[in-house]
Amino acid sequence: MPFCNISDTGVEAKIFYRTYGAGPIKVLLIIGLAGTHDSWAPQILALTGSDAPCDDDNESAPVDRRPHEGLDGIQACAYDNRGMGQSYTPTNKSHYSTTIMAKDAIALMDHLGWRKAHVFGHSMGGMIACKLASMVPNRILSLALLNVTGGGFECFPKLDRKTISIAIRFLMAKTPEQRAAVDLDTHYTEEYLEQCVGLKTRREILYQKYVEGITGAGMQSTYGFDGQVYACWTHKMTSRDIESIRSTGFLISIIHGRYDVIAQIYHARRLAKKLQPYARMIELNGGHLVSHERTDEVNQALVDLIKASESNISPHDWTNFHMESSDRISRTTVSDAGDEHSVIVYMLGKLHVGLLYLFSLFMLMLGYARTAFKSLKPAKVEAVLT
Repeated sequence: MPFCNISDTGVEAKIFYRTYGAGPIKVLLIIGLAGTHDSWAPQILALTGSDAPCDDDNESAPVDRRPHEGLDGIQACAYDNRGMGQSYTPTNKSHYSTTIMAKDAIALMDHLGWRKAHVFGHSMGGMIACKLASMVPNRILSLALLNVTGGGFECFPKLDRKTISIAIRFLMAKTPEQRAAVDLDTHYTEEYLEQCVGLKTRREILYQKYVEGITGAGMQSTYGFDGQVYACWTHKMTSRDIESIRSTGFLISIIHGRYDVIAQIYHARRLAKKLQPYARMIELNGGHLVSHERTDEVNQALVDLIKASESNISPHDWTNFHMESSDRISRTTVSDAGDEHSVIVYMLGKLHVGLLYLFSLFMLMLGYARTAFKSLKPAKVEAVLT
């Protein structure tokens, strides 16, 4: 099995990874919270022309395929973040942060002998990718951020009946079947799930696949889940981090599902605005796992990013933030009104955090009450003869 050795505060640890395809173009894929390397399967196949891993000791040398006109062969690497899958799972939350996890990615690039790479991240993986790009900007060829936010309070979902229901079901999920059911509502739009494919709906088909996947990989450990959540909560991109990314001048794509219930799209728009003039904002009709729901559009966007980067397209020809008209992107243009809107969004975010904190306390109390109730045993009353 392919592992990369890392040092975690003096402890020797390992990160599990897979490589696919072959060629001079290198792509590093960083998955999000509770995800494993194979969550990138649709993108791996599209980018490399093969979904068969080529890093097992008994595998023959990978074939240098060129599935995209104008591009040399692509080699992609996807891996399990610490706290998930077959990678090292620290038990201390302080061993989880996007900075620490970005160092894991750097160690993996060194292990592979990659001096530079195109880096694509989804959700928490996008946060890690941002931190990675700010730490070693000269090793980044391009950056794609899928369904990403700026961390902290921006990680909280929209507070409505649907997300509250999802949160309760997620906290109560103890089996692969229960977890699969709630994951579907978290990852996809209702419209997509209810589409028929043959005699079954996508929900029925995906539910079975999710149950099999979770059963095979196992439920994420409490240490891993709490640690990764902690990394998201403590993630922050400072003005220095942003400037470090912008100073190198590589192209960026920020891809987001309009109906994402986890990572709200206006946070992604704000991040894209900060990364001007190098960022292109791409909004698709999909949910949090837009890379699976809108596979063709996402894959094409990633290929376009690689091609534009390899051909040294000017950032001003790449960005779509200069389009100021009735176009939806113009809503994110820097202006006095935009600054006022940002303040309002920030204050609403703080209020949102307060409400979610109260809700979390309620759920915690409910959990204690359920535990206490289960511990109560009915008194055994015997008949008394007189």
